[in-house]
Formats: sequence, structure tokens, C-alpha cells
Amino acid sequence: MTAPSEALTRRLAFLAELEKLKSVMRQSRLVDGSRRENTAEHSWHLAMFAMVLAPHAANVDTGRVIEMLLVHDIVEIDAGDVPYHQEGKDLAKIAAAEETAASRLFGLLPEGEGQRLRALWDEFEAARTPEARFAKGLDRLQPVLLNLMTDGGTWDDFAVTEEQVMARCGPPIEGASPELWAATARMVSAHFAARRAG
Repeated sequence: MTAPSEALTRRLAFLAELEKLKSVMRQSRLVDGSRRENTAEHSWHLAMFAMVLAPHAANVDTGRVIEMLLVHDIVEIDAGDVPYHQEGKDLAKIAAAEETAASRLFGLLPEGEGQRLRALWDEFEAARTPEARFAKGLDRLQPVLLNLMTDGGTWDDFAVTEEQVMARCGPPIEGASPELWAATARMVSAHFAARRAG
């Protein structure tokens, strides 16, 4: 029996490392309230968002969007997840930690393959292409929907206001799809109106 090639050994090491995403817990709760979601679940859910909501995006390569969404949070293996609505977070420190993590994790793969995935991660972070803007918008949309389906969810934990949701989540979701943002904004407004009335 021959030994596996170096390329195969590196690919398997990368895939084994990705298993750690299942242990990175996010703030968003599952809709059934049993626990918080993990980053691996979040990434899979976003890939499904891209497949299902692609008709609401203008001229995007859905396959590329899905690839971006599958790699966008890999850095959380090393850098952890930082709650989006957490006040006082050090954005420069977070960005530096994620850059270091990206270099290490994508560096596990054979050079050209690691560079390709790193380029997808960089594209997502920059959000300059239509695909990256759509991916970024979906990354903001999914937690909004989870919070709506859990009657406020982590918005309550972080004392998030309607104005904050609109200001923080609106631009990336609208940049992904004005139609998706219009529908989301209506649901957010209805949620907070019901809270005020209740």
C-alpha cells in the first residue's frame, strides 16, 4: 500500500481542522430555543439561503456565492465569533486576528488551493463584487430572521433597538437585494411595533 500524497495529506488535514467549526458557538439561538447555533450550522444555512434566494439577486453566480459562504467564517476556528451587536468591540483587533487565522487555516491546503479559498474569503470581506455583496447581505439576513422567529432572540440579550437593526443590517441586505430588504424591514418594523404595543 502506498503512502498518501502530500497534497492529499494536506487536504485531509484541512478538512479535519474544519470540524472545529462545529464547536464555535454563535449568539443566535435555534428557533426551537434548545441551544445556540454553531458556526458550521450557520455556514450551511447561509449556503441554503443563497440557493433559495438567488432569484432575488441581480446577476450573481450562485455557485460562487455558496463557495464564499462556506469559507467566510472558517477563521472563527482561531478567532472565535464576535457578536454583531456587541458594543465596544475592537474592530482592528478582530480584523488582525481573522487575518492571522486565514493565513494559518488556508495555508493548510496545497498552495494553489489554499490561495483560491483565501481569495474567496478576501472577496467576501471586501464586499465589492455582486457575489460578495449578496453573500454579505445574506450573512446579515439570516440572524435577523432567527431573531424574528425567536421573538427577539439575541436582540433582547444585547438591548438592540429597531433603529440599530435598520442601520446595521439594512445597508448590507439592501445592497444584496432591495426586494429582500423591503420584506425584511417590514417584518422588523412589525416586530418592534408589536413589542411597543404589547
